[in-house]
Amino acid sequence: MSEEFDLYEVGGYGTGKIGFGNTLGIVSVDMMNCVTNTKAPMGRSPMGQGAVENCSELFEAARKNGVPIVHCQTAFQADFSDMPPWKVACMKEWILGSWEVEIDQRLWREGDVLVCKKTPSIFFGTHCASIMNMHGVDTIIVTGANTSGCIRATSIDSFALGYKTIVPEECVYDQGSVAHRQNLEDIGKRYVDVEPFEIVYERVKTAKQLPA
Repeated sequence: MSEEFDLYEVGGYGTGKIGFGNTLGIVSVDMMNCVTNTKAPMGRSPMGQGAVENCSELFEAARKNGVPIVHCQTAFQADFSDMPPWKVACMKEWILGSWEVEIDQRLWREGDVLVCKKTPSIFFGTHCASIMNMHGVDTIIVTGANTSGCIRATSIDSFALGYKTIVPEECVYDQGSVAHRQNLEDIGKRYVDVEPFEIVYERVKTAKQLPA
């Protein structure tokens, strides 16, 4: 077996900043009761409540300035006929119409948009991109859970769709601190700008966008 090596710097990974474009949009990934409520298995993450609070503050600023917000739930039919072969046991409770898959009321407001997904990315098999394009969005701010799964997948799809992609570090979380850090570092080297919450919040506060 070869020795450990790290050639990211040699290859020029993480060079420069992508930056914000002209028109922002926010995606809120899987901020459902079963992920944010401390009584649910995924809601027990020590990072979770802080991320919810930060997202709430960011979303309120966004709504005041015409920045569209698209939430997603991951939910399945009761017979699981539309459920891919996920290897996460608690997801068997994520049934369409159940309390588990309702968006956390701390984060949802009238005028937000909801899409339903079955796989990790908010963009795959949903009309999320159509909503963002309708608003003329060129920059996607990715929030929610979990960093190593659905946030990573959403960030890669956002990149692939041609959006400038920003991940506010304190608005995403995971079930493991190591996976959280490693995945933020990795997508930050390749696809997105991982930024402190305050930088993203200040940009959203000054957006002043007009509704579509």
